[in-house]
Amino acid sequence: MQNFLKINDNDNVVVALQEIPAGTTITLENGVSVTATEDIPAGHKMAITDIAEGSEVIKYGYRIGNAKEAIKTGAWIHTHNVKTALGDLLEYTYEPTPVEETETEDVTFMGFNRPDGKVGVRNEIWVIPTVGCVNNVATAIAKKANEFVKGSVEEVIAFPHPYGCSQMGDDQENTRKILADLINHPNAGGVLVLGLGCENSNIDVLKPYIGDYDENRVKFIVSQEVDDEIEASVEAIKELIDYAAGFEREPISVSKLIIGMKCGGSDGLSGITANPLVGRFSDLLISKKGTTILTEVPEMFGAETILMNRCANEELFNQTVDLINDFKNYFKSHNQTIYENPSPGNKKGGISTLEDKSLGCTQKSGSALVKGVLAYGETVKTPGLNLLSAPGNDLVAATALAASGAHIVLFTTGRGTPFASPVPTMKISTNSRLANKKSNWIDFNAGVLVEDSTMAEQAQALFDYVVAVASGEKVCSEAAGFHDMAIFKQGVTL
Repeated sequence: MQNFLKINDNDNVVVALQEIPAGTTITLENGVSVTATEDIPAGHKMAITDIAEGSEVIKYGYRIGNAKEAIKTGAWIHTHNVKTALGDLLEYTYEPTPVEETETEDVTFMGFNRPDGKVGVRNEIWVIPTVGCVNNVATAIAKKANEFVKGSVEEVIAFPHPYGCSQMGDDQENTRKILADLINHPNAGGVLVLGLGCENSNIDVLKPYIGDYDENRVKFIVSQEVDDEIEASVEAIKELIDYAAGFEREPISVSKLIIGMKCGGSDGLSGITANPLVGRFSDLLISKKGTTILTEVPEMFGAETILMNRCANEELFNQTVDLINDFKNYFKSHNQTIYENPSPGNKKGGISTLEDKSLGCTQKSGSALVKGVLAYGETVKTPGLNLLSAPGNDLVAATALAASGAHIVLFTTGRGTPFASPVPTMKISTNSRLANKKSNWIDFNAGVLVEDSTMAEQAQALFDYVVAVASGEKVCSEAAGFHDMAIFKQGVTL
């Protein structure tokens, strides 16, 4: 295995697949030899030609920034000698990229058909608090109610959160949308909505956001109106369990699957292994008429035109422009630097600028046309690739994907994390070292792509694993009993 990779023919850097000590000579495909003038850490970049001060540093075939100073051939390229070249609000022109859409043979998974036409990959009972004041009560209810689980019902799960009161404007609206989305999520065979009684987003206020619901599937308890809220809730959940136990797994077309895509704790291999692998998975699922959702808008900055030019029509292009610029204005309205990313962990892993991160991040979108653009809290309506407005924060973005309808979230990482979301959250490592060290966190190792396996082999393996998880196999965070949720907060707390 060679110790470096040149990703695109036009690149003026290579990425070290393992540490390249100073004095090591590598030979490029064109026969040119380059000697490292300093140690190049694994995942980091080395110049393969002289780069003048102010000139572009090219990776993935695109600019990832400009040189802060003259960079000599063989030098380590990182935050000390390259800076972002991005501006604030930009003008964009729709220049459609030709995309060949293909169809492949259908595959089935074993899931749950719901009466409303939706499908679920889990048959759980969810306890959704309307307000943070009843979080501990919700947790206690779920713990006690799990004693009564039976049949095809898998678990009773509480989803605490700190909101639902003392919020204003968009924050309160977002809380109501996300809670309603989760209440309607088909991975839940039954839902108990637990209120306090005096909160802003109380049950009566929330019901119009929920819309029509099956009284056998969704039940409500107002804690201030019953003598013992835990006892009353457990009795309600027993009825929900009886109802949900009537569902059994049966073969369902993967065209019904909705898969969220997210990355976090990236490293220099993220854009080489795990992210493009998820992109290949996305293309494969879409070829079977399935649906994927890409989010974390701030990590599209610098690569947004790739997505814009793959929009299926000009209306979607304009919506994507708004998606990008609205998030930039959100940063500016809070007097924050738009291009503050990447994080310290990203930088340690070899990512130098936001363009560097974004060009790797957006590879999770594969090569399919963009068929939908979703506001935060909006549920997916169009099969194919969708873009969702949400921040880069792992918990907030993964929850947003679940709320938009994702049955499963694919989460690529070069650093590792144990977190979960309301739906199965599959951790895909970018490197084998992480997969071997944190086998209790990592579900799938994409690091083999720079060792002894091909993209085609691993794409099929990942697809097969997603089908297995959709059919009931638990990912690591589920097996550990982890279930998280987080709602996007933007404004004032009263």
